[in-house]
Amino acid sequence: MIFYFSGTGNTRWAAVQLALGTGEQLLFIPDEMKGDCHYVLEEGERLGFCFPTHGWMPPKIVRNFISRLSINAEGHYCYALTTCGDDIGQCMKELQKALHQKGLHADSVFSLVMPESYVCLPGFKTDTAEVVQHKMAKAREDLKGFIELINERCVGKELVFKGTLPFTKTYVLGMTFNKWLITDKPFKVDADLCIHCGKCAKVCPVGNISMQKEPALPSWHHDGTCTNCLACYHVCPKHAVSYWNTRKKGQYYLP
Repeated sequence: MIFYFSGTGNTRWAAVQLALGTGEQLLFIPDEMKGDCHYVLEEGERLGFCFPTHGWMPPKIVRNFISRLSINAEGHYCYALTTCGDDIGQCMKELQKALHQKGLHADSVFSLVMPESYVCLPGFKTDTAEVVQHKMAKAREDLKGFIELINERCVGKELVFKGTLPFTKTYVLGMTFNKWLITDKPFKVDADLCIHCGKCAKVCPVGNISMQKEPALPSWHHDGTCTNCLACYHVCPKHAVSYWNTRKKGQYYLP
């Protein structure tokens, strides 16, 4: 059983490869949050968590899901994989804390570097086409190795890239990011560019966007459900969606 969350497609791609390589069932966390979050693992079934790194931490929706999770995981192999544009700081330490609260522990953890999608703050931008190609080629090879270790139920593997100053990134910058910048309030749409296709609303993993009838423009709900995954921004075919000063930055979406 693999629980995953994805916004711009990187983690969805990784989760699908994990499911194919391990033969495990794939479950989308936003959909599972609509239920009671109670599960029963079959004999020998593994438990996996797959998610992007947001602000050097697991996304809030992933932590909320784990807090509601009820599962018979004792004696079952458990692992976690996070996708990232670069480093992850102490992201996996925070995941282990969340799992510990539910009596769980990831036996091995992995980080998978993939194309960058975060563009909101100064200094953050999408990768060039050449870098995207290079990252995807390496991600395929790295993921094959991770899947082998998972199938062998290897324990104690911590194949992650924490980067420099991991404590500062997670517990200073990351805490600030997750407290103040996980919001849909800065999103806006250029009415002159919008073609009313509704793609932004369709790709939102948490259903946080509705299309107004007159005019048919996207409207963010401002109800606290936004994960700041930026799927709506990246999928717009006319680059009509912006978040603060992202209008002149690039777009990236993995179908």
